[in-house]
Amino acid sequence: MVLLDSIDYQIIACLQQNSRMQWKEIGKLVHLTGQAVAERVRRLEEAGIIQTYTMTVNLPNNETNLTAFITVLMKTPSSHSSIQALLTRHQHLIQEAHRISGDGCYWLKVSTPSLEVLNTLLQEIVPFANYRLNLSVARLV
Repeated sequence: MVLLDSIDYQIIACLQQNSRMQWKEIGKLVHLTGQAVAERVRRLEEAGIIQTYTMTVNLPNNETNLTAFITVLMKTPSSHSSIQALLTRHQHLIQEAHRISGDGCYWLKVSTPSLEVLNTLLQEIVPFANYRLNLSVARLV
C-alpha cells in the first residue's frame, strides 16, 4: 500500500488537468525537480494509482470536478504572507482568489478532482487560518 502525501495529490491534480504537462512544469508548481516528479509519477504508476492517461474534450458539465468556495479567516495578521504563498503553491487548483473586506480575509474559488484533494488543501490552510466552506451542488449559468 502506497501512502500519498500532499505533493503526490498536487502532482495527480496537475496530471488530471493536463496529462501532457512536463515533469519540469509540475516540479515548478510543487517545488520539486523534474526528476523528482518523474520518480513520484513512476511510483504512482507502479502502485496502480495512476492507471491511464487520457484527454477530455470540452465537456462543460464534467461532474468529476468538485467546485468549492472557501472564505478564509486569518488567525493572525502576520500570517498573510504564509497564506499567499500557499495560494501560489496551489494555483493549479485555485480558479479565483480575492482579498476581501467584510466577513473574512480571502475568498477562494477552488476546483478539485476529489474530496481528498480538497481536504489536503484545507489541512494546509488550518495552521494559518480558519475557513468556511461551501460546495457547489449545481452550476446554473
